[in-house]
Amino acid sequence: MSAAGWVRLESPGEDAEVDRLLRGAATPAAHGEIVGLAAWHRGLVAAARRVEARGVPLLTAVDELDVMFDKRRCHALLRSRGVAVPEAYTADGYEEIRERGRQRGWRRVFVKPPHGSSASGVVALAFGGERGRVSAYTSAVLDGGRLFNELRVRHYTDERTIAEIIDRLAAEGRPAASGGEYASGGDYATGGLHVERWLAKASHDGLVFDLRVLVVAGRVSHVVVRTGRSPMTNLHLGNARGDLAGVRAAAGEERWAAAMRTCEAAAACFPRSLHVGVDLMFGRDYRTHAVAEVNAFGDLLPGLVAGGRDTYAAEIEALLSGRFTPAGVATPAAVTTPAPAAPALTGVAAPAVAAPAVGAPGVAAPGVAAPGVAAPGVAAPGVGAPGVAARVVAASSAVAPARVDGAADGGDEASPMLAGAR
Repeated sequence: MSAAGWVRLESPGEDAEVDRLLRGAATPAAHGEIVGLAAWHRGLVAAARRVEARGVPLLTAVDELDVMFDKRRCHALLRSRGVAVPEAYTADGYEEIRERGRQRGWRRVFVKPPHGSSASGVVALAFGGERGRVSAYTSAVLDGGRLFNELRVRHYTDERTIAEIIDRLAAEGRPAASGGEYASGGDYATGGLHVERWLAKASHDGLVFDLRVLVVAGRVSHVVVRTGRSPMTNLHLGNARGDLAGVRAAAGEERWAAAMRTCEAAAACFPRSLHVGVDLMFGRDYRTHAVAEVNAFGDLLPGLVAGGRDTYAAEIEALLSGRFTPAGVATPAAVTTPAPAAPALTGVAAPAVAAPAVGAPGVAAPGVAAPGVAAPGVAAPGVGAPGVAARVVAASSAVAPARVDGAADGGDEASPMLAGAR
């Protein structure tokens, strides 16, 4: 491996000027403002491509970064590969979502801006109940005619307010065509919102939870349980890490192993990226599970150690051992690197693999099929580009890179709209 090493793309975090550059805006957004999401996505990908054009080996492939930051396309890709995901469609506003809910009998959905992260703009929406009331949980708030993200989840029951928030979020996801269905072959309609059927999540110790599962070079490396009292479990929203050993025991080894294989199958959809953070949900009875998100910058898990390594040390080990070789870099002759191609899947089954040490070291995962769930800003010298952070990771380095992306605890992907304090 060349002494020049590899280049790691970082989240641009909360830097207002970087955010402005990415959006191509004349002035910075107000702190925590949700604005220009589609423009931000285009700017992020364009900036990453300028780094890529220098011919340096990237640890996150730009084409894959592009897809992971578009929830519509990411969902369509996962579904086309047989990965368990919730049923979903695209929509262009509140009335369309309400009408589709009537048609399908879906009383609860998650409404997501296609390019948001850290739960920014996500709305947990429920219809029905007594007198057809509408209820919504979200960290989004209207203030002076503008939309902001807060560090707490609000509960709304006024339909007019809920509709206005959702319609504004839809506008942020455009330009778009009319809403439509996701096709199993990977085609998708580009409506301004990604709408998922609400999966009733499992609870542990009286709190609902989901998992952030870090997959490094194709293998599960670290797992965090994220618990909360509202539908949003992101840790920066006042939630807490949960009992990993307890959740694993409640699921049982076969179901846990199946869930971890599903995370690895999701990561296999992005074989040219060293790591991804997979958000995985168990159903209430642990018999089903589904992938909610795949995050390009999902490895910020402070203080979490598995197998004697934190997340960054695990990534460096994968590079130095030859388990992962960035595109454009010749594999060293002395190292045999397995091809990170997506496994052949039937429904959501995946090849049997041993579970890595993620809470119960030394316990091998039995080879069982996963249950079916709705299957079908600082630039490094010489390599930087405006609006994207890049770091050279030396080939001989054994030190975890410093935190620069400003994300919250728990690996929630740093969002340009992540509010500090409102």
